[in-house]
Parts: sequence; structure tokens; C-alpha cells
Amino acid sequence: MHTIAIIGCGAIGEAVTRYLDNQPDVVIRAALIEPGTDARARNVFGTDVELAHDSGRLAERVGLAVDCAGHAALRQHGAAILSSGIDLVTVSSGALADAGLYDRLAAAARRGHAQLRVVSGAIGALDALAAASRGELESVTYRGRKPPQGWRGSAAEDRLDLDAMTEATVHFSGNARDAALEYPKNANVAASVALAGIGFDETRVELIADPGVARNVHEIAAEGDFGRFEFRIAGKSLPDNPRSSAITAMSVVREILNPASPIVI
Repeated sequence: MHTIAIIGCGAIGEAVTRYLDNQPDVVIRAALIEPGTDARARNVFGTDVELAHDSGRLAERVGLAVDCAGHAALRQHGAAILSSGIDLVTVSSGALADAGLYDRLAAAARRGHAQLRVVSGAIGALDALAAASRGELESVTYRGRKPPQGWRGSAAEDRLDLDAMTEATVHFSGNARDAALEYPKNANVAASVALAGIGFDETRVELIADPGVARNVHEIAAEGDFGRFEFRIAGKSLPDNPRSSAITAMSVVREILNPASPIVI
């Protein structure tokens, strides 16, 4: 039996909980949430899950923690969880663009003999990209395209009139580190591509608001010793959060279930 703690009770945390409902080998034992969100958390997790506002007792209760909450939660709780010996699954890859946080979490994982496991999230082909990085990678480019409303709450609002757009417009062009830091709620995919490939500073990124698309579109192009590949996915967003793709929650569930599977791919 795998006992887990979910961090966050937002759209991704709720979707992960729903997908785990019919998994008899996984029990959500605890939820680590922000103060003031207890009522929502009860609606998401039910009455049998212990609610907590800090990670102090998690090591006594669970074998795995799952971050569904975002960058701030990873900064607040990640090092303590890893230091206590609990593996941590996270969707918040963009937070690792902060080199100081990256180093602190890596040190905490070494102290606790634990792992920080970054899920693939809204993108695919990271296995091929990570394999290709064992040789020489010449270039990796990530392009993220969303409907204008999918960029609400991001730096795009300062650069574009999202309500009046009639054609696709690039609102960010640069490297993955800057993308992840400037768009903390939107550029986790760029960070995941960077982590799998040639790093934050060498991975090129374009972010596009496009009134001509109805879904979140993610593309990777990479070239190197292995050859060249291109990957594209048009993902549906979660009903409660147009910034997050449904497959992000599914990738979290896959990461949770993999250790319990007799054959893993």
C-alpha cells in the first residue's frame, strides 16, 4: 500500500485525487494546504484525509509527497520534505530556474537520501530528449501557444490586449530560465524541456497568444548527434484552470503509480 500526501487543493490536486479514486493500492493520507483553504480541501479530499499547514509530521504518515500547488509551495516545503527522507513528485519545474532553489533542493535530497521527481506535465517526448542529451545536443527549442485567455494572470497581460487580439502574437522570446522566472504559472513546460535537454540558459523559448487555437499547444524541436525530432501536442485544459493541461494531472498519477507496477515503461 502506497501512502501519499498531496500538496495543494487547486485544479491539479483535485484532478489527481479524482484519478486516484479507483486505485486500491494508493491511499491519500494527508494534504498540505495553505491556511484559509480548509473548506475547499475538505470538498476535494473528503473527511478521511488529514489536513496540515506545514510538513512537520509528514514523514510519520506518508511515503511520498506530491506537489500539485505551484512554485511557492515547492519553495516553502520542498527542502524540508526531501530532508526528512520523503520522495517528492512535483509539477513545479519552473521553480528550478532559480539556481539557488535548485541547489537547496538537491542538497536536501542528498541529505535525506530522497529524490525530487519532476513529472513530464503538459508535454511529451522528454524521454527522447533526455536520452538525446547523453550525446551532443546542438539545439533545443520550445514553443508554447495558448488561446489569449490562457495567458490571463501572466506577464502577457502587460504586453498584449488579450481581449482584442485578432492574430497570433509572440509575447516572449528568450531562454528557458527567463521564461520560467517571468511566467511562473505558465512556463513549467519550458523548464521541463530545459531540465531534460541542454539546460535553462541554452534552451530557446517562444510563448504565443493565438486566438486561432482552442487548446494549449506545445512543441519541441531538437537536433544533435541522435538526429532531429519534432513533437507537438494540443492538450485540453483542466475545466477549473485554463492555464493547466489535463495531461499534467495524468502525468502526476502515472508517476505515483509507477513504483507499484510490475512492469514500467
